[in-house]
Amino acid sequence: MRGMVPPDPQTEVSLPRFAVVYVPKRNRKRFPANCVEIFETKELAVSNAAEEKKKFAAIVVGPSKSSEGQYIYYLSEWL
Repeated sequence: MRGMVPPDPQTEVSLPRFAVVYVPKRNRKRFPANCVEIFETKELAVSNAAEEKKKFAAIVVGPSKSSEGQYIYYLSEWL
């Protein structure tokens, strides 16, 4: 994906992570860090999702720093 820092197995930068993402519509591919809550397991992410509150479980890659200086996560897949 354009702009994404490739995963680095030796650091904590741009690792795939289980998360719950707050997003009004699920058509976006990147999210600011303040809209992403990271979880240790897929089950925890899925159980903390709440579609009625626009919080969806996903696998995200990040964090990366955008050209605007914000930390962002990229969508890998919705769970």
